[in-house]
Amino acid sequence: MKKLWWCALALVAGQAWAEGVKVEKDIAYLPADRAEKADLYRPEKVPAGAKAPALLWIHGGGFSGGDKAQKRELNIGNNFAERGYVVMSINYKLQTKGGPPVWPQNLHDCKTAVRWLRANAARLQLDPERIAVAGGSAGGHLAGMVALTRPEDGFDPQGPYSEFSCAVQCGLDFYGPTDLTRWHDSAMFGKTKAEDIDIYRKASPVTYARKDSPPMLILHGTADRTVDIKQSEALAAALKKAGAVVHYEVIPGAPHTFDLQPRQKDLRPLVWAFLDKHLQGKPGRTGQ
Repeated sequence: MKKLWWCALALVAGQAWAEGVKVEKDIAYLPADRAEKADLYRPEKVPAGAKAPALLWIHGGGFSGGDKAQKRELNIGNNFAERGYVVMSINYKLQTKGGPPVWPQNLHDCKTAVRWLRANAARLQLDPERIAVAGGSAGGHLAGMVALTRPEDGFDPQGPYSEFSCAVQCGLDFYGPTDLTRWHDSAMFGKTKAEDIDIYRKASPVTYARKDSPPMLILHGTADRTVDIKQSEALAAALKKAGAVVHYEVIPGAPHTFDLQPRQKDLRPLVWAFLDKHLQGKPGRTGQ
């Protein structure tokens, strides 16, 4: 009861984070000419000398909308920070109506955020060898691309913090599109599938399923009317076929855009167990 009372008081006071969580708003992680910023969620008390695991969270919004501080993003930030994680919730380049294509700049922004975490590891008391990436919907797609692509795939950006790796140790995909060749045309490419199917293939997480891919947790609800559940099935099948580590969880009755605590099922035990196994212990691909 005390914790619920405190959280309600915090919301009335204009805060949106839980007791014991420290938040830094609107952190610049991109070059000075970029408007997109990040929010950091951190445990208030971290023992001296300790190194926390980190999570990069990528919001959804159809690649053209959404924000780092929406309800779902607050749920993720608070829950993970209470669990002892440093959480970076980012805004990234969005597609505007009639504007130039933002692909692959939106992915570059996400990969730069991973590098930023490593560059600031000492200040944030985080372990650069224990970084996970996660996202919902469009953010789930971008999280999959961050987790599964490598420098040789051609998506690691030039620019700030390029001395640091973009690699993560595991990924979480919340109901994101994974095979864009079987998805609708997207303005972020500036071309239709009929005009350039290859750009859609190269932008699909399923293309990069390999035996030594970082472990992936994929979550999708059966009542999703925005992203067909077959998209998650495709990535899970591709990773399984490649011999990679993957856990695919179907949530009966869950719609699109759920967080860690949809009314159908509290997903936190599943998520914590996955991360305890694949992030808290021995890391996967090294980050430095």
